[in-house]
Amino acid sequence: MMRANLFWIVVGIVGATLLLLVLRADTGSLFGMTDDNFARMVYLGIWALVIAVAVLPGRARWRDAARNAALWLAIVLVLVAVYLYRYELQDFGARLSGGLLPGSPVSTTSADGRTLITLVRASDGHFHARGLVNGEAVRLLVDTGASVVVLTDADARRAGFDTRLLTYTVPVTTANGTTTAARVTIGELAIGEISRRGLAAMVARPGALDTSLLGMNFLATLTAFEIRGDRLILTD
Repeated sequence: MMRANLFWIVVGIVGATLLLLVLRADTGSLFGMTDDNFARMVYLGIWALVIAVAVLPGRARWRDAARNAALWLAIVLVLVAVYLYRYELQDFGARLSGGLLPGSPVSTTSADGRTLITLVRASDGHFHARGLVNGEAVRLLVDTGASVVVLTDADARRAGFDTRLLTYTVPVTTANGTTTAARVTIGELAIGEISRRGLAAMVARPGALDTSLLGMNFLATLTAFEIRGDRLILTD
């Protein structure tokens, strides 16, 4: 019974550690320790429990003890492997999230502490970003050909703009032809962990634009943005 309890205790420790290392690996520390020191502490702790299980008195046969030791060793090896390949697992998570919810921004941190946002190319061949405009969810098409952020009438109203009071005097060219738009200022635009305040934008006339555009005046504030295969990486 004691060995069975120890087994589930260690399984819980391994599971919790595995989750922490994958989700928090890029922060550089866990509970005041570096990632390496934390992983080493858990590793040694598990081996201590393995030895304790092996030497505790009981009715189990030696072959059962050997089998349990092999199981512990396998668990430790899996934990170490996941820690070593944590960046690849984060990349896989980004692909999975982007595939299930196109445009979902996946936030990570680079080795030098910069915020990275990964967007996965949608089935239409474009990059979309699910962002927050003045705290409200808006889906934007990443458009390097747009000089500024452009909101559809519906998205602008959702973000708190009274489109009935806007003056549409700025000529713009969209996929639907030439039209006019109104100038506004967005209180805050956030794509994942990257946010900008006081951003100039325009609101298209009702029906003139199918989807809001994430334009260059947002992208130009980034340290870098680059396409890697079917992923767009935004670096703050």
